[in-house]
Amino acid sequence: MKKTVLVAGGTGYIGSHTAVELIQKGYNVVIADSLENSEITVLDGIEKITGVKPQFEELDLSERESCLGLFKKYSNIDAVIHFAAYKAVGESVDFPLKYYRNNLNSLMNILEGMKLVGTNNLVFSSSCTVYGQPDLLPVTEKTDIQEANSPYGNTKQISEEIIRDFLNVNKNQKAIALRYFNPIGAHASALIGELPIGVPNNLVPFITQTVAGLRQELSVFGDDYNTPDGSAVRDYIHVVDLAKAHVVAIDRMLEDKNKAQLEYFNLGTGNGVSVLECIESFEKVTGLKVPHKIVGRRAGDIEQIWANTSYANDELGWKAELGIDDCMLSAWNWEKNIRNIK
Repeated sequence: MKKTVLVAGGTGYIGSHTAVELIQKGYNVVIADSLENSEITVLDGIEKITGVKPQFEELDLSERESCLGLFKKYSNIDAVIHFAAYKAVGESVDFPLKYYRNNLNSLMNILEGMKLVGTNNLVFSSSCTVYGQPDLLPVTEKTDIQEANSPYGNTKQISEEIIRDFLNVNKNQKAIALRYFNPIGAHASALIGELPIGVPNNLVPFITQTVAGLRQELSVFGDDYNTPDGSAVRDYIHVVDLAKAHVVAIDRMLEDKNKAQLEYFNLGTGNGVSVLECIESFEKVTGLKVPHKIVGRRAGDIEQIWANTSYANDELGWKAELGIDDCMLSAWNWEKNIRNIK
């Protein structure tokens, strides 16, 4: 019998790509999403890629009764992947209560729902922001957790603590926290990709929308960091590589291979790439110029971070396969597709 996975936030960017990989691996997928930051048409893209349209429930998981009702309706869920959260670092600085209310309540409601129906497996969408600005690079899973640089990062730190405390008193429950670095790119089919509502908060969709003519120019936040070219450095991972890691994590949990009740894995490439290098990569693979200007640093941003991925590589048998040029070209192909650019 097929195992059923609830993908919370499954019409979002990472969630939709993960739904594709789960379906292609033979899982039954149920998606729950409020559609606040995504479009219902994403389901059509998933269906075109996989031949399967996943079951879908539109609801706000931060509303307790709605969330518990979902679990009562789908009481046969074997595992949950929790993506449903606000994710913009800069916005979280301006609207901290919005982030704490949504990100923490949704997690607590999901844990309560899981306990209610006996679903024992959670994969949590965490973030490298839990490390703050680390003293040593690259970051390993044993790197000290520093004070968060933003309310968004703090919600991820607190969420991991909530999961830990929940597991301490629910010994039959298991969880894997996947600490993402910076997901970019789009599915090779160009049928799903990153589609922010309104003005993008992330670098790559702002690049593609600028080149597509939707934005006047890209702002590069800071050129005075202590990095090779002065711009901030991140570990950019292709969203399809990231999605595949979630399937590996689900397989691990359902096949009872966990070595601990709660596990943490860094998901990145192991390479740091600067903002200016991202622009250079995009221009190289597309032959198009990115209008941009240097502006002041953005509140909540850290200077540089990239992953040591050896633990995830060895323990999960997973490794990022796609590089920055693959990410940029796929992102542009997706943008061209949705804007009907030839």
